[in-house]
Amino acid sequence: MRYLISGGGTGGHIFPAVSIANALKELDPEAEILFVGALGRMEMERVPQAGYKIIGLPVRGFNRAQPWKNVSVLIDLMKSLRQVKKIIRDFRPNVGVGVGGYASGAAMWQAAKMGIPILLQEQNGFAGVTNKILKDKAAKICVAYEGMERFFPADKIILTGNPVRQNLLKGERIKVKGERNLLIIGGSLGARTINEAVIASLEKLKANSQELKVVWQTGKVYYEKCKAAWEAAGSPSNIECLDFLADMPDRYANADLVISRAGASSISELCLLGKPAILVPSPNVAEDHQTHNAMALVNKEAAVLVRDVDAAEQLIPTALELIGNKKRLEELHTNVLKLAQTDSAKRIAEEVIKLAKKAK
Repeated sequence: MRYLISGGGTGGHIFPAVSIANALKELDPEAEILFVGALGRMEMERVPQAGYKIIGLPVRGFNRAQPWKNVSVLIDLMKSLRQVKKIIRDFRPNVGVGVGGYASGAAMWQAAKMGIPILLQEQNGFAGVTNKILKDKAAKICVAYEGMERFFPADKIILTGNPVRQNLLKGERIKVKGERNLLIIGGSLGARTINEAVIASLEKLKANSQELKVVWQTGKVYYEKCKAAWEAAGSPSNIECLDFLADMPDRYANADLVISRAGASSISELCLLGKPAILVPSPNVAEDHQTHNAMALVNKEAAVLVRDVDAAEQLIPTALELIGNKKRLEELHTNVLKLAQTDSAKRIAEEVIKLAKKAK
């Protein structure tokens, strides 16, 4: 069987795509897999690192602020469609898998036009533009949230969840009795608002040094500024200030409470691990999808929401109050665990293989 997988632009698209490819290889060791990405985007580096071949297209997003610049965007789109047509003729895939992003739009559109069944994977609680455009052409649509009938035909939807790093379940909890552990994560680049909220409250966090331990992952972009603020506060021993966490499974295992953005992958990990969390949705994403992701948990009493505009004043006081409330933490743990979807990558891969066999 031959599988064409397309999408990218962000880690939130790339990681599910690679996870699905890995699951396909486990279920079908003889499978041939080819990725299609967008030139200059993250997937062109990350996919080969994962051991897969990728071909880049010149496709890119439309410029909504300056519409007159979209002539060249349209020219690149037409070039991409022609290139995908040749890729499909040469590779002859049995199924196309789209995970969102510019390249996914061009690749899956052309695949469907050429009679190849396509499966879409939507990571967020608010469907992305690419997947909404492709919904009528898809044979199946794998989603991570309930209620996605708002965006997609109900008979095509399969609730699978998002693929997550399975090694996260192997973390070891090394906790001192009486300690409370707060994990603050902002992703590989970091989250400016979260970091600023921590900087503004370093004295409050330091004042609780006897029982509160804080792991503060700043992201590479903000590390120097955050480290300088930490040093100016006297380098408090109960606060670890790090740009990157290489040992995420153990960090998660130790955490009593997590502060995080509300990206699809992060939320899926929190659900799988049953971690109480304060979610601070990023306002800098398409169609405010992180707020939709967060509200899917908040509405089920499975997480606490602090809006980005309120983070400077409310985030750390909310965290300090919540981490001392054992009953509330237990409620959040119980409720978020109910939302977990296990073996997501394998379940998606099984659907892909079903389509491939049917098509063949």
